[in-house]
Amino acid sequence: MKSLIIEKRNHIAGNMYDKTIGNNIFVHMYGPHSFFTDEKWIVGYIKKFAEWKDLDVTAEVEIDHKLYSLPFGFSFIREYYPSEQAQALIGKLQEEFPGEERVTIFELLNSKEPAVVEFAKMLCEKDYYPYSSKQWGIPMDKMDPSVIGRVKFALSEDNRYIQQKYQLTPVEGFTAFFEKLLDSPNITVIKETDALEYLEFCASDHTVRFFWNGTTYNCPVVFTGPIDELFGCQYGALPYRSLEIQFESFEQDSYQDVPFISYPQADGYTRIVEYKKLTGQENEKGTVISVEYPEQYAKGKNLPYYPIINAPNLTLYDRYHKLASEYKNLFVCGRLGDYKYYNMDAAIVRAMEVERQIEEYLCKENSEER
Repeated sequence: MKSLIIEKRNHIAGNMYDKTIGNNIFVHMYGPHSFFTDEKWIVGYIKKFAEWKDLDVTAEVEIDHKLYSLPFGFSFIREYYPSEQAQALIGKLQEEFPGEERVTIFELLNSKEPAVVEFAKMLCEKDYYPYSSKQWGIPMDKMDPSVIGRVKFALSEDNRYIQQKYQLTPVEGFTAFFEKLLDSPNITVIKETDALEYLEFCASDHTVRFFWNGTTYNCPVVFTGPIDELFGCQYGALPYRSLEIQFESFEQDSYQDVPFISYPQADGYTRIVEYKKLTGQENEKGTVISVEYPEQYAKGKNLPYYPIINAPNLTLYDRYHKLASEYKNLFVCGRLGDYKYYNMDAAIVRAMEVERQIEEYLCKENSEER
C-alpha cells in the first residue's frame, strides 16, 4: 500500500532526530537516546535498516556534591556507606529479595527490615523526591507508581545504567536509520505541514476523512500527535512535561567520565549528557554536552515530551481514547497518542500491533464491500 506521512516539523525522526554540531560532534537534538531490549526479534528488525554497534551505557548521580554509580545498586551502597555497614545492608537485601534482579523503591520502603527502609527513605529524600519534583512538576506521591517504578534498584554489582540483554546505538545515527526505514517508492513524506488541517470527523458514518490535493480519501488514518489536540482539547488539555535543552561545546576531549550524570539536588536542571560517550564517537578535538531543564508544556511555546501519568490525567485520557475509538478508520498511537511512556522497543511492538489492526480493518472493509 502507498503511505503518506505528514510531519509537522522540518525534519523526520521525531524526537530521535540527530545531527552534528560543535566540532563535528553527533548529538541528539531532543535529548539522549539509546536502544535497549531483551527481545532478539526486535534487534533483527532494526538491523534491516541500519548498522548498529554494542554500547553499554553507564551513569552517575551527584548526591551531597559527590558522584556515585547509577543505577542504585550494590555498587552504590559500597560507595555510599562504610564497608561493614554496606556489607550488612547488601546481606539484608539479598535475604529479603532472593533471586530478584531489580526491585522498585516502593518495595524497599515496604521492607520488613528497618535498615532497608532507612536506606530507601534516604534515596527518596536525596534523589527520588527532588528529582521527581523537578522532572514532573508534582510531588512523587502524586505520580502514578508505574512512572516512579521504572527507575529500579539493582540487586547486583552490575554497573550498567540499563541491564537489558541488547544495548545498541546506530553507527550513522538515528536520523539515518529513519531515512532507510522510509526509503520506499510507496512512502511519501511531507514536512512542515500540520495534518490536523486536512482531517474531518464524520459522525454520520463514524469515519475520519482526509482531504489532500482536492481529493477526499476514506482511508486508514494513523495519528501520533497529542490525542487531546486531535479533538481540539474539547474535554480539556492533557498535561505534558517539556524540556529546555541547552547545548554547550568544549574544545577538549572529555567533559565527564560517563554519558549521563543526574543532579537531583541541583537547582532547575536534572542531568548533563556528554554525547561522545553515549554514541561511541572518537573525536579528540572537542566534545558537546546538554543540560536538561524540565518545564511544563505550553502549546506554541515548547514541545510535549512526557505524559504526566496519574489517576486524574488517565481518566481524562480515557475520555479521548473512547472518542477516538468511535471512528473505525482512525488509529491513534505513540507516546503522545497513547498518553504512555514508551521505550524504543515497546514503541516498535506497539507499531506492529497497530499495523495488524489496520490490516484487520482493511480486510473487514473489503469483505463488506463484496
